[in-house]
Amino acid sequence: MFEAGGTPRAALTLQLGSYAGFVGAHWWNLQDAALRCESEVHEQECKVCPDVLYRAGRTLSGQETYTPRLILMDLKGSLNSLKQEGYLYGDMKIDTSVAWQGNLMTHQEEPPAKNLFLQDLSKLEGGMSSDGDFSPRALPLSKDVSQLPTQLHVSQKGHQLEGSVRVWSDYLRVRLHPRSIFMIHQYNDDGESSQLEAFGQGESLLHDPTYLEELEDRLHFYVEECDYLQGFQILCDLNNGFSGVGAKVTELLHDEYSGRGILTWGLTPVIDNVGVSWKDFYRLMNTVLGIVHLSSHSSLFCPLSLNGSLGLKPEAPVTLPYVHYDASLNFHSSAILATAMDTFSVPYRLHSSQFSMVQLADAFNSSGRKVVAAGAAVPFPISYGQSLPDALCSYQLAVPWTPLSSCGEQKDSCCFAQSVVLRGIGKENHISNLPPGSQPKSALHVCETGEEVLGSYLHARCPGTFSTSYLLQGPCKVLAPYPQFFSALLNKQGFLLDKLPSCTTAVESIPVLTALQSSPTLHSALYSLYKELHRVDVRRWASFFSAGHHWNLQVQFSLFLLNPPNEVRGPLVMAPRPPFPLSPQLSNYNTHSL
Repeated sequence: MFEAGGTPRAALTLQLGSYAGFVGAHWWNLQDAALRCESEVHEQECKVCPDVLYRAGRTLSGQETYTPRLILMDLKGSLNSLKQEGYLYGDMKIDTSVAWQGNLMTHQEEPPAKNLFLQDLSKLEGGMSSDGDFSPRALPLSKDVSQLPTQLHVSQKGHQLEGSVRVWSDYLRVRLHPRSIFMIHQYNDDGESSQLEAFGQGESLLHDPTYLEELEDRLHFYVEECDYLQGFQILCDLNNGFSGVGAKVTELLHDEYSGRGILTWGLTPVIDNVGVSWKDFYRLMNTVLGIVHLSSHSSLFCPLSLNGSLGLKPEAPVTLPYVHYDASLNFHSSAILATAMDTFSVPYRLHSSQFSMVQLADAFNSSGRKVVAAGAAVPFPISYGQSLPDALCSYQLAVPWTPLSSCGEQKDSCCFAQSVVLRGIGKENHISNLPPGSQPKSALHVCETGEEVLGSYLHARCPGTFSTSYLLQGPCKVLAPYPQFFSALLNKQGFLLDKLPSCTTAVESIPVLTALQSSPTLHSALYSLYKELHRVDVRRWASFFSAGHHWNLQVQFSLFLLNPPNEVRGPLVMAPRPPFPLSPQLSNYNTHSL
């Protein structure tokens, strides 16, 4: 536990893969928007501590900086106009002098063009260098909020980025430290050749001493400057070869940083259901092997996706009542997942927190359960001026959140443990404020605090469940370049209107409700993956296994973890011993991980 002004429990974020980059770009933009709006939060409120995710530093010229504590791994071609070393320390000039005395011909490639949002951002941040790049001396990146430009805070210029976003760097607003971006030049981000498409390819990358040593150097750089490191949060693609990269990264962290929390978010973009091809088989194998390996070495693992399911033929993506998103755009789907993650992670990011990352994971790890399901209401539907008891009472028959772990709708309220966070409800609306002598509508209407209202609601819905709940007044800030895909029934603060307004305004903040649950729905989802994988003749797909060895045994092991013998299976607890011998590579895997 730490108090405001004490030593923050730092967390290091790792983003592994292209879709993790999409989610991560929105995630960091949300942190940046919250930091710029920090002065709006009242002193007495429970506030998120930005020092958990950010680090203070200085440029070579002595300017103070405040940048994400981040290691980002992606493929060649994913940066577009963003430089790998960033802009904080100026251009890293390369000595191009040669000893050749003859005639020389220089071929110079034009730098990628910036979209309108990045061009406007350049102007707001105060200057361009002669070659069109940011001027480091002009970057207002100090931790001191008063030095931040108010134009970025209030500007909600209507950038329509849907047609101009190809990669995540096309809308990243935050400036990164030169040690953040770790490019894998062996594979391409786009095109049909040199793709990182199989789990084994990803695992093999970190068998290469060059990549492994570079990763370890970056880890040491960030970890050693932390007074207290509570752990790592990992955003990892599940659908491609980065699931193998994530498997090796989490194994490394588990071995090297014992006792630190490792919270892993397995990310999958919305998949078109237009028929089954070899790519769908690869995706299924990457997903299954990723879930098994990532959960084995993580303190807590949560799959996140807007897909209805993760099988060969995914079910239709989920719908959100007040968000009209385009499921085919990673720019849209990743914004929703990043908004949910921003709220999921509140418990270990507060100035005064009851839970560290390890303690949050321990709350779910009863009987070895390490995989949790996620749900979110983005935004939480509440009318302007409506009380929290009234809003929650409208959800007597259904949960107020939408599932985000491709597990399907929750048919009942049964779960073993849950962590629920609600943000964006003003203190004046926390309780019902009934007139004296009035008959309360429900037990929620007699609660004396907002925390008691939320706790009583969760207890009534999930009796006997271990629940932790958090109630924050500060909303989630959704400033540009966050997509404006909200219903016209929302006002500027994200509250519901009684009728359509005569003119629409950009939504700048929203209330959000999230839930992480150890739930029986997970078993149904994992069992469906088991059935699909069990039907596949892996001998037809030799190309998938060409990157590694012992792969048939890995498939058997994954099948076992997804569906162990009935006589030893609880709702989520796996059998303690597999019914076949394991290779040395697999013998130390925790068969209770799922």
